[in-house]
Amino acid sequence: MEKFSKVKELIASLEGDADKFYAKANSAAGTRLRKGMQDLKNLAQEIRTEVQETKNKDAK
Repeated sequence: MEKFSKVKELIASLEGDADKFYAKANSAAGTRLRKGMQDLKNLAQEIRTEVQETKNKDAK
């Protein structure tokens, strides 16, 4: 559940950069947003792997 909380925190932290990029065409904010989204993707993959491992362990 800790990793899921990190996902929510990361999304909240990216909101400002998303607004700056889309509303004000700030390219530096776009770079930060892209990096944050990559971090989000990696964190989501970790959660997916953890869930699958737990499901497989419980199925045995």
